[in-house]
Amino acid sequence: MKILITGASGFVGSSVLRKLLEQGHQVRALVRPCSDRRNIEGTGANMVTGDLNDRGSLGHAVDGCDALFHVAADYRLWVLKSEDIYRTNVGGTRNIMLAAVEKGVKRVVYTSSVATLGLTKDGTPADETTPVTIDDMIGHYKRSKFLAEAEVRRMIDQEGLPAVIVNPSTPVGPRDVRPTPTGRMILEAAAGKMPAYVDTGLNVVHVDDVAAGHLKAFERGKIGERYILGAGNMTLKEILTELSGITGKPVPRVSLPHNLILPMAYLAEAWGRLTRRSELFLTVDGIRMAKKAMFFSSEKARSELGYMTRSSKEALRDAVEWFRQNGYLS
Repeated sequence: MKILITGASGFVGSSVLRKLLEQGHQVRALVRPCSDRRNIEGTGANMVTGDLNDRGSLGHAVDGCDALFHVAADYRLWVLKSEDIYRTNVGGTRNIMLAAVEKGVKRVVYTSSVATLGLTKDGTPADETTPVTIDDMIGHYKRSKFLAEAEVRRMIDQEGLPAVIVNPSTPVGPRDVRPTPTGRMILEAAAGKMPAYVDTGLNVVHVDDVAAGHLKAFERGKIGERYILGAGNMTLKEILTELSGITGKPVPRVSLPHNLILPMAYLAEAWGRLTRRSELFLTVDGIRMAKKAMFFSSEKARSELGYMTRSSKEALRDAVEWFRQNGYLS
């Protein structure tokens, strides 16, 4: 089958691309002229130049394809210009989906995020049905992904978009070249540069298992349904303890209250604006989100798709090893 994938040069997208090629599909990768192509060089994918904000380039890219995997997203918790993240995540999603409808694509897998989902009040794992509204969305990244998923759902209902939605949790593992915000946290901990932590939790999953879940959704998912692709729920202290066992660096002993760190985050963002920084490690949205443990259940994906995962601890080990082998850790 001939398949177009967006975001193929990125962390999750490059893993999805490899899985598609392993299954024998003809893969066309949409890349921007300025994209870092290290993750897809030598894969054998057919690269086509385009941009999610250029409707003409998208029609050309989708033309002749049977299916679309829309994985591309602007995943930043800090942006100097908030309109940039909405342009890519909302407008770009609308553009590529319109192109898919116009070109008669038969199957679409849209990569959303658990950021769009609700959280339970008691901290138990949330699922695809946990209530949520846009008012629950903290920050521009979460808000933009919420609006993008809502647009995909609208197009499924009103324009016949044949899309299945997947909601990855917190992927870690190989080829995090940028790296992602989670990857940066792993690097800081692996280098022994995290003297303290906050009380929070994440659902940690191997990026290659997320990619395999995409293919399961492609093969077995129901149009209009969404599926959480996660693995193990871990507190941040548990994550840091596991990383300590892998790297030999000490576990941070001090747990700082969120309200103590929040003023530091405001100062960091003020300095970031002044110096025109493109990325920050400490952000206001990050601290605000950390006030609730982001625990999720992937039971629906397991029961309906046959989704399977390795342990979150193995995912963390693979992430550290890849960073070490590629010069991110001395």
